[in-house]
Amino acid sequence: MGCCIVMKIAPSRCAAEIFSAYLTCEVINQEIARQLCLEHHLLFSKMASFDDNSQFMIAMLRECGLAHKTIIFVLQEFDLFALGKQRLLYSLLDAMQSVTSQAIVIGVSCRLDADQLLEKRVRSRFSHRKLLFLPASKEDLQRLFEHVLTLPVDSGLPHDYAAQFNGKLQNILADERFQEIIASYLNSNSSINHLLRFLFIAISYWDLKSGFLSLESFKIALSSIQRQPKQECIQDCSILELYILVCMKRLEVKEQNSYNFNSVMKEYKNIHDSFQTSDCYAQNVCLRAFERLLQRELICFTDNRGHSQSIEFRPVKLLVSYAELQEGMKSYSSCPTILQKLMDK
Repeated sequence: MGCCIVMKIAPSRCAAEIFSAYLTCEVINQEIARQLCLEHHLLFSKMASFDDNSQFMIAMLRECGLAHKTIIFVLQEFDLFALGKQRLLYSLLDAMQSVTSQAIVIGVSCRLDADQLLEKRVRSRFSHRKLLFLPASKEDLQRLFEHVLTLPVDSGLPHDYAAQFNGKLQNILADERFQEIIASYLNSNSSINHLLRFLFIAISYWDLKSGFLSLESFKIALSSIQRQPKQECIQDCSILELYILVCMKRLEVKEQNSYNFNSVMKEYKNIHDSFQTSDCYAQNVCLRAFERLLQRELICFTDNRGHSQSIEFRPVKLLVSYAELQEGMKSYSSCPTILQKLMDK
């Protein structure tokens, strides 16, 4: 009779942004080896190299297959595994090609194009079977809020306190200001795990004197959970750099999936001609601003190929979301009004 081993691998998105893709790959490969050792009561060595851990993983897949054990690898934030040379994904999927191995790789990602980020050699080993899950509706999330935060009247706490706590909670949930906070939060992330983390932070900031949650608790939770570094970078941008970011966002809204510096300049010229803005800069000045955005990692090239190409022709993409760009511009004291209007169109 066979059995199943589930391994959950979740790279830190922050770590992936800070460390190189190779280092992240090393750490994750080590985590797979650690979990396999833990499951089979083997001694784990932190000093083992990437190749040693890869060989160990392949050997364990073969042994588990012969023992009729299935290993399920759950790769959270699957798109992060596609960074760099994808050595880990290739090793894992290649090992599964063996007749004796019994393993499943499940990638979980919020990106619909995650499979398109795979290299050709990795994609050839990928089954291309995808399940798409729609995000929870606003009504579902409202019910989840109420379910998680409501105190049971038979929880052992004083009945009057629980009733008063739940009453104040209902008032907060019905408050329009609370709805605005939640709408702002959902613009950045609507996953259930992230939502529970948001609620945990809100609870940790409740009013200790009164012993109740307040609207301020959720405001603090929102400010602490939103990715501030990108917004701070936007606030340090020049007016021209803001124009370039807005032009790129407009191209994405128009579903122009691939664009480069020249495409952005055409959009910039269209804005100037349509609205007769005073902010008109020469192309060489715009190119320098474009390069500064690349250095600040607010934008990046879509692939590592094409180094021989001139920078004006290499495809690029935004690394900031609509909400981050909008919030950053709201906090920008001298942001031209026309840019705010262009973001709303």
